[in-house]
Amino acid sequence: MASFCVTVDSSYTKNERLDKYIASLPGGMNRSKLKSGLCSVKVNSKEQKISCKVKAGDLIEINWEDKVPDDIEPENIPLDIIFENDDVLVINKPQGMVTHPAAGNWTGTLVNGLLYYLGRQKIHQDKSGGEKELLVKCRPGIVHRLDKDTSGIIITAKNRDTEEYLGKVFKSHKKIVKEYICICQGRPAKKKGLIKTGIIRDLRDRQKFKAVDDLSQGKLAVSYYKCIACYGEYSLMRVRIMTGRTHQIRVHMKYLNCPVLGDPLYTKGDRIFPKASLMLHSRYLKIPVPGHEEGLVFKTSTPERFLQVLKVLHKRYSKTILSD
Repeated sequence: MASFCVTVDSSYTKNERLDKYIASLPGGMNRSKLKSGLCSVKVNSKEQKISCKVKAGDLIEINWEDKVPDDIEPENIPLDIIFENDDVLVINKPQGMVTHPAAGNWTGTLVNGLLYYLGRQKIHQDKSGGEKELLVKCRPGIVHRLDKDTSGIIITAKNRDTEEYLGKVFKSHKKIVKEYICICQGRPAKKKGLIKTGIIRDLRDRQKFKAVDDLSQGKLAVSYYKCIACYGEYSLMRVRIMTGRTHQIRVHMKYLNCPVLGDPLYTKGDRIFPKASLMLHSRYLKIPVPGHEEGLVFKTSTPERFLQVLKVLHKRYSKTILSD
């Protein structure tokens, strides 16, 4: 059974039905899907119907049945291939593509596209085991992931031996260099620095995570950032991660009071760029692969959505370089 928990923002002033409100949220479900799989709805710990009206501060808890499909089908999805050999396939993942099938996203994923590109058969789902075991069976060759709205480099394994090899590399994280660029709201206090925190799930909104100074809480998360330039109260940042936690960069930029522009979870929108999508891109990866233990380097160009935002910032503000 899948679950969803969210607290209605304190600034909310509309008078919407609960199902319509949930459908409007990032990562929310459309109303027909919610109705067909619904098991229970609670608002402020009381059972409610999906037609009830929501108000600011309401705590909404939803449980629904998201059935695992019988098969994961190959799909003819265009892939932007950076590199390929007998062992690995390196993709420049577009924004909006889910990495692997999971609850709510059983089609249109990178895995569906990989099955088609590699000429493989559909994956029949052995539905024995728990939920985690089922999801692992849906992601052959996937050894790391990017959030749906994060674009950029992702490496996949083309055979089981390589999958195990890369799995060990990502687990140790010692020989990997993963670098992202992001455009943020706000300026950091320092030009560069190391962020080392615990990351825990936000109990008020189960979709979110937050950074805590107590390293004994949650999972250790370590990021190194450098502010490339500032434009007014916006910053172009380069971030290298030493750990691979869910939403790590998004949470750490929020921790710096510089949330990523266009982040639907960790910021409340933007006056100049109200329609901005998540400005986070994986631009550089150095990683050992079979036969190249010293590591191969992969790079991507700056995405068009970044160029469009930077074009506006260049016109409105002078470029500022922070001092060390």
